[in-house]
Amino acid sequence: MTEEELVDQQELFEHYRFKADPGQSHLRIDKFLSDRLENSSRTRIQNAANAGNILVNNNTVKPNYKIKPGDIVQVVLPTPPREIELIPENIPLNIVYEDDDILVVNKEPGMVVHPAYGNYTGTLVNALMWHFRDLPLFNTGESRPGLVHRLDKNTSGILVIAKNEYALNRLSKQFYDRTTDRRYNALIWGIPDPQEGTITGNVGRSIKDRKIMQVFKDDTEGKTAITHYKVIEDLGYISLIECKLETGRTHQIRVHFSHIKHPLFNDVEYGGNQILKGTTFTKYQQFIKNCFKILPRQALHAKSLAFNHPVTGKRLFFDSSLPDDMIQVIEKWRKYISGRDTEK
Repeated sequence: MTEEELVDQQELFEHYRFKADPGQSHLRIDKFLSDRLENSSRTRIQNAANAGNILVNNNTVKPNYKIKPGDIVQVVLPTPPREIELIPENIPLNIVYEDDDILVVNKEPGMVVHPAYGNYTGTLVNALMWHFRDLPLFNTGESRPGLVHRLDKNTSGILVIAKNEYALNRLSKQFYDRTTDRRYNALIWGIPDPQEGTITGNVGRSIKDRKIMQVFKDDTEGKTAITHYKVIEDLGYISLIECKLETGRTHQIRVHFSHIKHPLFNDVEYGGNQILKGTTFTKYQQFIKNCFKILPRQALHAKSLAFNHPVTGKRLFFDSSLPDDMIQVIEKWRKYISGRDTEK
């Protein structure tokens, strides 16, 4: 699985599944699981249950739930089962906030979040493994320790990481329940009409190209995806927008805006790396090429994130400035449309 193929932020992965025998006695679920899971204490299992990560017959249960014959028990976590060996690497992190339970970073564009095929080193997880080399959670062998959501390799911005099992479970539940508030800034081709609205459309793996996503007309395919947006600045042939995610599907913003014919500026995978608006003049075409050189990625930045602290419950809000490449391109467009208006 590549970085681009990591599943949705709020999806939970099944790590274990058990079916209670027909003669199963009414045993507490924390005892039932501690007898079956190696290296898992009852306290750890209780924390997972309290965070909603233990299901019985597809329903969350508390640690004191009594197992019944035939019950289907699942342990679900925010990361897939281990895939590759992790190597700690001393890579600098842009740390925005840190306490005993969480770390908030501003991810640079171009950094892969977790090791996978083709990207075994130099990732955010490699950096976290070094930074937290003395913490138990980062010595469990999990392939994505502490991660509760993700950003694409070429998307910059705010990410929160859990530093312990309890924080991991509590944060992942918030993403699952959609109680976080995630705001993105993006540059898109054209000016959407209306300039403030909501894009809905089920998102799933593309039938033609499994490396990208697509919007399905049939709501029985893909998964529900909802993106709220508003135009912040009209830049002539492109616009700067803010997006608020109600759901967090893979490539959601990118595929939604491509679907409504306003792909992200220089988004290679979704058609934004072509000149889609403007004139045929050579000077304009060179202007666009120069912008692409400055911003050699999709113009998307995870600007802010709000969530409840997993231990104190206090609502936290983190904001970040646009990265230099996006700022430079915005300034170039401002100058371009200013000069164009002067010529009229």
